[in-house]
Amino acid sequence: MLTILGFAMIATFLVLIMMKKMSPIAALVLIPALFCVFVGKGAKLGDYVLDGVTDLAPTAAMLMFAIVYFGVMIDVGLFDPVVRGILKFCKADPMRIVVGTAVLAAIVSLDGDGSTTFMITVSAMYPLYKRLKMSLVVMTGVAAMANGVMNTLPWGGPTARAATALKLDASDIFVPMIPALLVGLLFVFVLSYVLGVRERRRLGVLTLDEALVEEKVEEKETETVLVGAGGSGGSGDGKVSMRKGVTGGAGSGTDADEQDDDFQGLDPHRATLRPKLYWFNALLTVGLLTAMIMEVLPIPVLFLLGAALVLTVNFPHIPDQKARIAAHAENVLNVSGMVFAAAVFTGVLQGTGMVDHMAKWMVDVIPGSMGPHMALVTGILSLPLTYFMSNDGFYFGVLPVLAEAGAAHGVSPLEMARASLVGQPLHMSSPLVPAVYVLVGMAKVEFGDHTKFVVKWAALTCLVILGAGMLFGII
Repeated sequence: MLTILGFAMIATFLVLIMMKKMSPIAALVLIPALFCVFVGKGAKLGDYVLDGVTDLAPTAAMLMFAIVYFGVMIDVGLFDPVVRGILKFCKADPMRIVVGTAVLAAIVSLDGDGSTTFMITVSAMYPLYKRLKMSLVVMTGVAAMANGVMNTLPWGGPTARAATALKLDASDIFVPMIPALLVGLLFVFVLSYVLGVRERRRLGVLTLDEALVEEKVEEKETETVLVGAGGSGGSGDGKVSMRKGVTGGAGSGTDADEQDDDFQGLDPHRATLRPKLYWFNALLTVGLLTAMIMEVLPIPVLFLLGAALVLTVNFPHIPDQKARIAAHAENVLNVSGMVFAAAVFTGVLQGTGMVDHMAKWMVDVIPGSMGPHMALVTGILSLPLTYFMSNDGFYFGVLPVLAEAGAAHGVSPLEMARASLVGQPLHMSSPLVPAVYVLVGMAKVEFGDHTKFVVKWAALTCLVILGAGMLFGII
């Protein structure tokens, strides 16, 4: 019964948010509360919720202060050179923009934190997508898939969890998986190219001078607001006329260089820029990410200290500090609220025992004849299980059981651990992953729309990694 109710609860949640019958926050709270009553444990709902909140409180704190930290870094201009480089490559070509999104997300993902990746990627690319009227779910989907592949880095989380659960060395799991993961990342880039070509066919390609002329006309009619830019300088929601089949750049010589400088996602003249503090901010960020990877302090503490320091140094006057905090308050509130709402969902799933019964049922239905192929089975199961469960639940609760079943048929724990990483591109769009709410919140995309778009492509990416792993003899 708990198995059926668990699947029913998840299905109800997904259907309601994809059909936009409920907001994600309301669905994350009300649906599990209702099913908790169905299970007959309504009296313990408070305990389950508090347990879930306790588990996710550090994550919520980390996201709150990380948003402030990176939001301020965007305001003061730390990422402007990277943004200019990506946008110069992208020009006004939708295909290049989508590919640039995937490349940027993959590069930033090297720090191992999904929230950081999404904040930087969306802040850089969002104005360009809006300016050219491109699909924002393409941006969120591509960023999530690129980050999902990179999330398998040893310091990203899943690999360390698999190593801990099966008492293995993380490098023994990850290093042999590199060829398969590179194939998966290449597939994401190819998919980005295909999606970009589709956007190009839908919209056409502008030359830079066309986009800039149209933008300057519209700036006289409407005020522009850019996410995290601390000022104006893009075309916002204004319309941009597209000319089908037109290609090329902005011309040549000095005029082209000046137009390249103008065609940016962030206002190069915003009042919050701090060019004299650029290297301080850069070194502080590198030091913060290094300390995070080396686990010098808990990540929430690092971002709390970093946010306080960067505000104090860059904006020594209290009114300016308040203004920066207020500028990012909406993102902080949206994301932290979503995380605490997700705590209700996870708290009920785990507290009632639904997740344990669901995992046990899926293991039990595996035919005995599949025993010698348990690595393949684990890879396939990692898609739905890491989507509907937290990484902790899957790697510490389900993987050891699957590994024991595999060992009985001669499948090594290393193969099982590598196969368990396959589902991460899909996992990064799970409603139980706090970082995904940073992604959709900053991109102003409905979570249901993101889910409908990304699930099929992310699942295909997972299967490509699994196939490459089997082809190379890794899994």
